[in-house]
Order: sequence, then C-alpha cells, then structure tokens
Amino acid sequence: MYEPIRTKSVHSTMAGNTSDFPHRSREEELDIQLAGHLAALLAVTAELRAQAPGADLDTAADRLAEQVTRLRGGQAPVRVPVTAARPSPHLAALHRRAHTLAGRALVVAASRADTAVAILTAERMDAHAAALEPRELASR
Repeated sequence: MYEPIRTKSVHSTMAGNTSDFPHRSREEELDIQLAGHLAALLAVTAELRAQAPGADLDTAADRLAEQVTRLRGGQAPVRVPVTAARPSPHLAALHRRAHTLAGRALVVAASRADTAVAILTAERMDAHAAALEPRELASR
C-alpha cells in the first residue's frame, strides 16, 4: 500500500550517526539570543542618543557594543551614526522600549550566568526607569 522510504530522514535522532546536521549547545543558543537582545537595545539607544544626546547614553552604547562583540565572537554590531533623527518620536516610548529590551536581556543574562551583562542591563533598566515618570512604569 505504501512505498518504502528509500532515503535517510533528516530528522533522524536514532542512536547511530547524528553528526550529519549541526547542533548548538544551550550556551551557544543563549549567546545568540542575548546578543540579539543587546543589539536591539543598542539600536534603541542610538535613537535616544539622536533625540537627546548625553554622555550616559554614549557610554551605554559603547558598553553594549562591546558586549555584543564579545558574544558574537569578535564580530562588531552595525552601529548607526548619531545624526538628527526624524522629528520628535516620543522619548517616553523609546525609554519604555529600551526598558523592556533591557529586561529581556537581563533574563537571558541571568540564565547564562553572565554577570557583566546582567549588571549592564540592570543599570540600563534603572536609567530608563529614571527617565520615565514613576507613573509611566506603574501604569503598564
């Protein structure tokens, strides 16, 4: 009734030879995920720097880029130069987005026990929370 399968399944996980497709460890997967969250936070930080330049944001951007480079094995993230941004996106919305991204990165950093990134993301969460009025975060 059915034709027999003539080729080996690509999904085979039998105890035999499973090296015909790449595997990543949990740590590698967490590194990839964490680098993605930090790169997204770096992009929002660049938007904030364009709207409201400051030494704190410059330092944060440099530290974020350093961590992304480390997690990507030396491959530096693409950084947007700080220029005049489009007219007035709401700074509060950017700070809320940055706060959320930093929180996501903090969860992954804690999961992989990366103290340097956990400290950096906690500092960024505090900075973005301070930039918002207390009622802004409480109302979410």
